[in-house]
Amino acid sequence: MLKKLLSVLGVYKAYEKWLWYQVKNYGKPEHVAIILDGNRRWASEKEVNPWLGHKKGAETVEQLLDWCESLGVKSVTLYTFSTENFRRSPDEVQEIMRIAGEKFRKLLTDERIHRNKVHVKVIGRVNLLPESLQRLIADVEKATVDYDRQFLNFAFAYGGRAEIVDAAKVIAEKVKAGELGIDDVNESTFEKYLYTSHMPNQEPDLIVRTSGEERLSGFLLWQAAYSELCFLDVYWPDFRLIDLLRAFRTFQRRKRRYGA
Repeated sequence: MLKKLLSVLGVYKAYEKWLWYQVKNYGKPEHVAIILDGNRRWASEKEVNPWLGHKKGAETVEQLLDWCESLGVKSVTLYTFSTENFRRSPDEVQEIMRIAGEKFRKLLTDERIHRNKVHVKVIGRVNLLPESLQRLIADVEKATVDYDRQFLNFAFAYGGRAEIVDAAKVIAEKVKAGELGIDDVNESTFEKYLYTSHMPNQEPDLIVRTSGEERLSGFLLWQAAYSELCFLDVYWPDFRLIDLLRAFRTFQRRKRRYGA
């Protein structure tokens, strides 16, 4: 059994190295967005509680950050919890909030964040989250607000339609107050009021979804207009470096014409 395991690991490492050399010398996406899907199904197949899937998924996020750093990705946006996810059982939602609290607390002192000057932001209706988590998020954002070398966004309590509605409300209020003329409202103006307005590159070059599902589920509906999409048949807790490299290779093979 051990010999067989070592053989499998050897093949995996060889494939990973081969993919790395394929990807590293070609154009890589500057902004990568990932829909972290499949935590509960991963747990169900292993016949364990759903929150164990969320815990393992959160650990995979930490690995992802290392991989993206090695690959030189400047911006990462992660879809972690939607506004619809509040409909899940109170016990599961509470556990997700607890895990999120642990991870945001860890980000405060994460050496990678401060070494790489990573601007951390939670995008979504943060006011829907528990007050203790809101305060923790505010601490993380305050600690990294002046960083601009890299960007890490967590779409938490997020909905793409909600984002557009929230932006429209702010613009409407400014027009009503005379701070903005109706003829000044265009696409560029609108983008200034999206959750991602703090970023130099709001639009993801590549959006990856795990678990085999092939839909955006409301993720970055405005920003994704010309994003390349890649759907992978792997649950998020089992996501590996080779899966990220495969997604990058798919991106590199696409011809991006932006309608031209």
